[in-house]
Amino acid sequence: MRYTLHVNGRPHEVEAAPEAPLLSVLRDELGLTGAHYGCGQGVCGACTVLVGGKAVPSCTMRVAEAAGREIVTIEGLPPAEGRLHPVQAAFVREDAMQCGYCTPGMIVASVALLSHSPHPDEEEIRDALVPHLCRCGTYGRAIRAVQAAAREMATREEGAA
Repeated sequence: MRYTLHVNGRPHEVEAAPEAPLLSVLRDELGLTGAHYGCGQGVCGACTVLVGGKAVPSCTMRVAEAAGREIVTIEGLPPAEGRLHPVQAAFVREDAMQCGYCTPGMIVASVALLSHSPHPDEEEIRDALVPHLCRCGTYGRAIRAVQAAAREMATREEGAA
């Protein structure tokens, strides 16, 4: 079947079976390889993308469910050409990645968290990152990165007001 996927602000026509995982279509049809295949069961967080502003595992979401909804991948986060999203920049500054496999999912989940809770406490951040398996153990640095991004984003908003 043909579907229109709205990915990173652009419509894409794709041909896929209704039960095809969104992750497969993003990677194989659209060439967006930032979301990674991990467990295939939606429990490791490596494939997390935003769908309608909510962090979801793209390995368990079917393309038919995603059609017509706004999808944002790690590739769609930068607010301007050549600039990192504040969460991405904070992950770099805090050295919150080692092998990098889980990092896109953690960043996308953190962006979702900050969009609905701009001043999260540590428990909220931990809850947002619980579904993300990081074999390198960067959780402490990831928490610090989200805290730093929240502060930076709040400062930007105050400056814009």
